[in-house]
Amino acid sequence: MTEHDYRFHELKQRQRAERDNYPENLGLRIHRALSWLRRAELADDLDGQFIFLWVAFNAAYANEIDGERGRPERQAFADFLQKLQELDSDGLLDQLVWQEFPKSIRLLLDNRYVFGSFWEWQKGNIDAATWEERLKNGKAAANLALAEQNTATLLAIVLRRTYVLRNQIIHGGATWNSRVNRDQVRDCVRLLGQLVPAMIEIMMNSPDTLWGDASYPVVTNA
Repeated sequence: MTEHDYRFHELKQRQRAERDNYPENLGLRIHRALSWLRRAELADDLDGQFIFLWVAFNAAYANEIDGERGRPERQAFADFLQKLQELDSDGLLDQLVWQEFPKSIRLLLDNRYVFGSFWEWQKGNIDAATWEERLKNGKAAANLALAEQNTATLLAIVLRRTYVLRNQIIHGGATWNSRVNRDQVRDCVRLLGQLVPAMIEIMMNSPDTLWGDASYPVVTNA
């Protein structure tokens, strides 16, 4: 099995050294996220890497059953990214954006197959001009965020593309190892493989921040 480097061993070593000083909820988030990050490293296919990286992302950011309180998941992770950017004194997210914009980020912004309105057009809910205009506007918003060095906004826009692929795969709308979606799966894996470790590191750097209750807390029998 091929192993990929998503910095699990480096981050896990640090977590073991510091975990006794983490609040319970942060400790649970990081423990879970690292477990899935490790599984992503061990996956020998792009689809598996993407799924496990997305679960690691969810484990890090999700609050107690956000969807059941009516807050859209995409808004939840946009808020989370804004919080991370405010805490990111080392500029990890900025470095990620500048490194990945010429690569995975730009490619995902140009890829119609990870743009939700393209599929709305395919279903006949909107016309071609509408989805093409929305794509143009989305790319313009991303370029503005880049020019203003608004890293959280740019990453939120790109993650909305990633979320489309997440829905397609998790809900059975794609074939495993399909040749028709390799580009977007590859680019999403590249992005998440940089983003998730950076998220975990920023959270470790900010143990005194209120992260909220993790979803599905550990329950022990009385």
